Amino acid sequence: MSTPMAPEQASSENFNICVIGQAGRLQYEALLFVASLRHFSPGFRGRVFVAEPQPGPLWPRDPRINDGEVLAALQALEAEILPFESAAFGAAYPYGNKIEALTALPKGQAFVFFDTDTLILGDLAAVPFDFTRPSASLKREGTWPKPELYGPGYGQIWRSLYDKFGLDYDSSLDLSQPDEYWQRYLYFNAGFFYFHCPHEFGEKFLSYALAIRDDPPAELVCQSLDPWLDQVALPLVIHALGGARDSLPEGYLDGAVSCHYRLFPLLYARESDTVVEALETVCAPNRIKKALKAHEPIKRMVYQGRGAKLRALFDRDNLPRKEQAIRNRIKREGFWIR
Repeated sequence: MSTPMAPEQASSENFNICVIGQAGRLQYEALLFVASLRHFSPGFRGRVFVAEPQPGPLWPRDPRINDGEVLAALQALEAEILPFESAAFGAAYPYGNKIEALTALPKGQAFVFFDTDTLILGDLAAVPFDFTRPSASLKREGTWPKPELYGPGYGQIWRSLYDKFGLDYDSSLDLSQPDEYWQRYLYFNAGFFYFHCPHEFGEKFLSYALAIRDDPPAELVCQSLDPWLDQVALPLVIHALGGARDSLPEGYLDGAVSCHYRLFPLLYARESDTVVEALETVCAPNRIKKALKAHEPIKRMVYQGRGAKLRALFDRDNLPRKEQAIRNRIKREGFWIR
């Protein structure tokens, strides 16, 4: 696990945390997230919200948390269920929950949004957030765009989006990276992001995402926006609000203080011993165990020991460079579950 590169002054500002919780996988991941937060960052002073989409025309089935054990455990951990309405996305694009939930958070209060499939590993108060300069996760691969052989390249595609919203494209570039290499262009994973007002961030996020979905520039004609829409809009939002790729020193989030594990088989295959120990520690208390055993991936990987068998198949010091290669081996060995 990486460690902070240099001592920084932690943010003295109180802030809230938000994750999404709903029926199915996310309710169990939300409980695991909150349990890890309470265990490894016991002094956290902000409010912890589990944002819950409400039934409506964009959800064919009730999306609310439907496991009573999960609800009871979240209440015991002093997490607040935060209802929000789905007006733009719903079941057709559930990643849109992280966009629509933001304006249900307290206005004018700094926030950090985390994807639910995240573990907290250390003291969040030690993270030197500058909430006036938003940023997001750099734990990503070059997943979007996928330029066509004879179509527009990375530069044309990204410039078309900056131009659409009247943003300065040139100042977003990392000139240390070569032209037409994906890391030259501002691109984040939406696994975490933060700002000083969730309403300001959320309104711009929604506006940009809908404009890209409903009226994309011509340069995007061959590009898929499902599931990438949130990650296409996010760098534009961060750039528009004065943020950058280097607003947060490396080594804290996606490092010593949090782990975006994505899926339990991937966690056991590639994450450090510290992360595995944190997962198994948080899963151990009876109240938590009683709720999490209802989720088959946690039941098999953690409580029935299949995670340890999967872990023995991989050398963490010599992992395949691409995540897809790790996934393929897990599937070949019969350990894939989500």
